[in-house]
Amino acid sequence: MQTNTEIPTDEFYRIKRLPPYVFAEVNKLKAQLRADGQDIIDFGFGNPDLPTPQHVIDKLIETVQKPKVTGYSASRGINGLRQACSRYYARRFDVALDPEDQIIATMGSKEGFANLAQAITAPGDVIYAPDPSYPLHAYGFIIAGAKIQGIPAITAEEYLAGVKDALAKADKPPMAIVICFPSNPTGMMADRSFYEEIVAIAKAQDIIILSDLAYSEIYFGEAPPSIFEFADPEDVMAIETISLSKTYSMAGWRMGFAVGNRRLIAALTRVKSYLDYGAFTPIQVAACAALDGPQDCVEEAREIYRKRRDVLVESFGRAGWDIPSPDASMFAWAPLPPQYAHLGSVEFAKLLMLKAGVAVSPGVGFGENGEGYVRMALVENEQRIRQAARNMKSLMQTSETVAAE
Repeated sequence: MQTNTEIPTDEFYRIKRLPPYVFAEVNKLKAQLRADGQDIIDFGFGNPDLPTPQHVIDKLIETVQKPKVTGYSASRGINGLRQACSRYYARRFDVALDPEDQIIATMGSKEGFANLAQAITAPGDVIYAPDPSYPLHAYGFIIAGAKIQGIPAITAEEYLAGVKDALAKADKPPMAIVICFPSNPTGMMADRSFYEEIVAIAKAQDIIILSDLAYSEIYFGEAPPSIFEFADPEDVMAIETISLSKTYSMAGWRMGFAVGNRRLIAALTRVKSYLDYGAFTPIQVAACAALDGPQDCVEEAREIYRKRRDVLVESFGRAGWDIPSPDASMFAWAPLPPQYAHLGSVEFAKLLMLKAGVAVSPGVGFGENGEGYVRMALVENEQRIRQAARNMKSLMQTSETVAAE
């Protein structure tokens, strides 16, 4: 019998524009090992393991039992939810946004970003995107027919320098520039001077800014800013996506927002009106409870991620694998140990899973400049992180013995 992976799809125009899914090989191996009963300590998928705050769950249960809430909802989000998002921006960033036409609810930031690409992109448009970065930042626009110019982005400083260099060499500026800080996958932050410069560049050359702020509340030092602390959304063509997935451990609830310039929000709203009826109304009401309710749950989650980060960096360092400490996000961006660098990120990830029972994401899946790294999600508890480090140490000692022989 033919499986889905064997069904030919390359004859379709948009499918032909997509490369093979880098993570598929690693995910297939992980599924096989688990089916054989092997325990896999999984740092591969950024799926929060922390519980959704109880007051959010309680609001969902309360709302779903009410009449008239199980029908079609509003594609752009119920009014109360857009107002709650506006209050969040005012409270967190001191930014005023009109909930009527500067905010739209999305089914996670991923859907908002993908549909925005469909709304504003014409075939042949050039988009500057960080490399490495979350795959959708490039492939959402590639699917829509755009051309991506990847800019090296291990750090924000490198990305800004690369943008300037690309602009100096280009015949004309790109249609849009994607920014994502805190970064997925690197966990790096951008300072305020980065935003000031990128906004000045966009304004001077009439470039759209697309800011992904999915990790706005997972940080371990200074809080990351919004692009709209530096740009009036009506003065600069900019839009920002945020998500409740990581902040409130609501990944499966699929709830996020796109906010900013009225023209861009109107374009996204129009496309979405053809594609969906919005998230389930009780989920939207529960999302209001998340944004407007007690925020100690956010601080508690941030502290848990901080402790996991510190345990991972310390325990793997003692095992012989030096991993830089991320500034923010729920990820660590780890260079391959020197003795395994020749394998490349995919083969190293497979070896780590087979020999140490530890799953990570190959860095090359986040762009060409991700080769030589793996991404590790902080979604296992401290005990499991330490066990993974012990497993890794055993693997490295075994490899040293084999090499000596």
